[in-house]
Amino acid sequence: MDAKHLGKTSALPDSPEAAELDYVPNPRPGSRYMIRFAAPEFTSLCPITGQPDFAHLVIDYVPGETIVESKSLKLFLGSFRNHGAFHEDCTVGIGERLFAEMKPQWLRIGGYWYPRGGIPIDVFWQSGEAPAGVWIPAQDVPGYRGRG
Repeated sequence: MDAKHLGKTSALPDSPEAAELDYVPNPRPGSRYMIRFAAPEFTSLCPITGQPDFAHLVIDYVPGETIVESKSLKLFLGSFRNHGAFHEDCTVGIGERLFAEMKPQWLRIGGYWYPRGGIPIDVFWQSGEAPAGVWIPAQDVPGYRGRG
């Protein structure tokens, strides 16, 4: 394992493209299981106005040979803080990058974006059908209701 971040001081990357994700060997390669990361304070910038956007991201995956190291994932997600992109681009881009680099058996991401201008946007992406025989719980992030 050649981790770039684990146990080291790491600065927040300047951009998602500059962020380096670390992948480590799956500690249970003979078991089929699901891993969930929840990032309830994800932030990015509107590419048009520069105003901040906020989301609750939920990333679920069934690992293959590797798993993503959590500190590098936190730094990657944090690199969006000053990155201008639409909700759809952020959500789908994160899912596609993790899937392409980590090569899990299956991955899905739910981006539950808080409203700006009165409209919340939820964005979902998955790599395909979930593997049979693996418990895949609901993400259980309620839809935005405001004060209602």
